[in-house]
Amino acid sequence: MDKRFFLAVALAIGVLFLTPKLFPPAPVPTPPASADSAAIAPTAPVVSGAPAAAPLAGVPGTKAETASVVTPKATFRFSSAGGSLIGASLADYTVLPKRAHVLELARPGTALVAYRVVRGNDTLDLQHIDFHVDAASALAVEYSAKMPMAAMSLRYTFAADSYLVRVSGVLRSADSAPVRLAVMLPRGLASSEADTLDDQRNLAFVWKPRSDDAESVPFAKLVKNALGNKAAIPQAGPFDWIASKSKYFLLAVLASPRGELSGPALFSAPPDSAKVPAAANGEVIITPDAQGAFSFEIYAGPQEWRRLVALGRNLEHANPYGGFARSVIQPIATLVMSVLLWMHDTFKMNYGWVLVIFGVAVRLILWPLNQSAMRSSLRMQRVQPELQALQAKYKANPEKMHAEYMKLLASHNMTPFSQFTGCLPMLIPMPVLFALFFVFRSTIEFRGVSFLWLTDISLKDPYYILPVLMGISMFILSWVGLRNSPPNPQAKMMGYMMPGMMVVLFMSFPAGLNLYYAVQNVAALPQQWLIAKERAKSPAPALAAVPRK
Repeated sequence: MDKRFFLAVALAIGVLFLTPKLFPPAPVPTPPASADSAAIAPTAPVVSGAPAAAPLAGVPGTKAETASVVTPKATFRFSSAGGSLIGASLADYTVLPKRAHVLELARPGTALVAYRVVRGNDTLDLQHIDFHVDAASALAVEYSAKMPMAAMSLRYTFAADSYLVRVSGVLRSADSAPVRLAVMLPRGLASSEADTLDDQRNLAFVWKPRSDDAESVPFAKLVKNALGNKAAIPQAGPFDWIASKSKYFLLAVLASPRGELSGPALFSAPPDSAKVPAAANGEVIITPDAQGAFSFEIYAGPQEWRRLVALGRNLEHANPYGGFARSVIQPIATLVMSVLLWMHDTFKMNYGWVLVIFGVAVRLILWPLNQSAMRSSLRMQRVQPELQALQAKYKANPEKMHAEYMKLLASHNMTPFSQFTGCLPMLIPMPVLFALFFVFRSTIEFRGVSFLWLTDISLKDPYYILPVLMGISMFILSWVGLRNSPPNPQAKMMGYMMPGMMVVLFMSFPAGLNLYYAVQNVAALPQQWLIAKERAKSPAPALAAVPRK
């Protein structure tokens, strides 16, 4: 029997590796080149400038001039109205589900980054100020403006293979009064997802205090505060970064090595009766140094885990996993993400097959622990008749019953904790399952990945095939686990009910999560079957009759 079992395992692993080679996924079509993307240079950015055909939205009467800087990763667009960053098109990403257009972060008529000058209680929105273009090259764009309140210069510089834009400038007051710069975040990012409503639910502001963990506030909460006439949410600085995010993309303002996001930051929203709000306001204050100089960085791009890790400052935590259980789930999610990315790069497989292998691997790694826990459960079942007899005999003497109970466990090489070890097979994989739930909900590496009949494993299965297969595999696993066990109506009822409940629960979950859980169940069947056979060879004795009074 052992030879046949190991042969089956070897054949299953062979199928896992050969199937994706024999049936590779269809290649993703390359999006058509736009007018800007035709000018992309292989190693250096390209800049172009032209008068805008219409005034920038929100700037009445201002005929803004735009400048576009094209890098291999993105096309950044700037406006002379306030020197704002008004757009960022990402060359490596397309709008789902048709993939016909290059993805744009900015909403029409809304700047990604804009500025206000703050002097005491006075503020000046710079989107109403016409900035002069001092220089525009392949490496930098420079703006300057003189106002009654202050004079300001801005310089944007670019890296060839990055979504990072470095910003530096000088802000000097027209008199001796100190001035500060307010950097305004976008009121929301454009949705480019197949499920736009789900993308809108993920709109939020996130920030990382210099001496604390990242925190976030969803747009929905800010709108709820506004409807309840509650004040805006302030946050004291300094910050490592502050960002406006959607499900997969991010516009972050980061403290540069030479600068500081001194703060404070302020988050608010207009009253909105929409069930899923789409707009909110966020800004952070920067205090220039004694010479009026300031600097910071802008990241306008995808929430690619490795890229965010490489940028440092814990920017990968801009998408915090786990909610209230983040301290437990976040480290596990980080580990799971690292393993999945490594497997994808090493085996050159579709992420669907990576999940299949990962699910089998987790079960194989946990095999010894599960085996020990299941055998401990078998021993507890065999002890039950004797335990019931002790409880009946020493019912009036708890101390004597406890002493005899400890002797009984010792005679079977057991401890008082043995009754809990039977739960370990269910409890140990749960943190990984929870981590994968958050990973699949908001990890861009799975965005738009097709697998078999699925067009996107980060979305629910449109045909509900995987949830049903997951429920069937769970039922079979329970049925095998109950074979040759003592009659237990409660366990039998749960074995029938739980799979149906899980199917209903998992129907709206990402298809990749359903795939992982179904594979876990199938991979656990051989071990359950072996334990059931072991149980049949040495069945538990009949329960002792409890004497009547």
